[in-house]
Amino acid sequence: MENNKIRLVLVSLFSMEKSFYFTTEDDSLVKDDLVICETTRGIELGKIISSPIEKESSENVTYPVILRKGNQDDYLIHKDNLIKGEEATKITQQYADKLKLEMKVISSEYMFDRTKIIIYFSSESRVDFRDLLKDLAGELHCRIELRQIGSRDKAKMVGGIGVCGLKLCCATFLNEFDGISITMAKNQMLALNIPKLSGQCGKLMCCLKYENDTYTDIQKDLPRIGSKVKYNDQIYKITSINVITKILRLENYDGVVNVDYNDIKDNILPRETPLSGSKGDN
Repeated sequence: MENNKIRLVLVSLFSMEKSFYFTTEDDSLVKDDLVICETTRGIELGKIISSPIEKESSENVTYPVILRKGNQDDYLIHKDNLIKGEEATKITQQYADKLKLEMKVISSEYMFDRTKIIIYFSSESRVDFRDLLKDLAGELHCRIELRQIGSRDKAKMVGGIGVCGLKLCCATFLNEFDGISITMAKNQMLALNIPKLSGQCGKLMCCLKYENDTYTDIQKDLPRIGSKVKYNDQIYKITSINVITKILRLENYDGVVNVDYNDIKDNILPRETPLSGSKGDN
């Protein structure tokens, strides 16, 4: 390999279920190999999920390092760490309850070499866990990091099934949480029923963002709700729009009709135009 080239492989870390590029000088590593990696969190086990690539090295970009190729014994250590992590979660909750701390311990994660454990918990307020750390240090005998997480991170860790019948997006492929607002629901003409628009985390569902840009683009060519239109020699108000089919719901004092936008797009009127119908005629 040339001096200005680095060898990269994409590794899925078992502990995080996320993928990152790592650098290695081991030419024997191939896809599906287990590897021991050094990350900012500590030593972790992962699996190579892509063929190695070569890239120009840069002083401005650094990559974490693969320490060595893994084996079946390493995988068994990882499985044992998962069991010990569950035990640590129970122990932490017991001590927290004893200290009357208002916190819910979600999960505990040992680094591969068990020199460090990350304990995740949720709470409605800040928690003074100094006494808890003292108790845990005597019980777990490793470096301990207590990390408070929000409701979305909690849902990601716990997992579950969404209203669509599939596993939660946050627990499968979402690596970061984008800002979600009720404006996105309005933009997609959804009923503003907050319980139905909320996910298991209690926040607005992440999937509200998936089609929002498409709806925004489509609506650029459509009239606004409340616009007046002349149809069959009567004046109607547009009260709703199916953005996908471009079917408009028109209402006046005499009734309601559904029409295709292409049939009335040239007949949009100023909003101050009075409606047609019996009431308007009086």
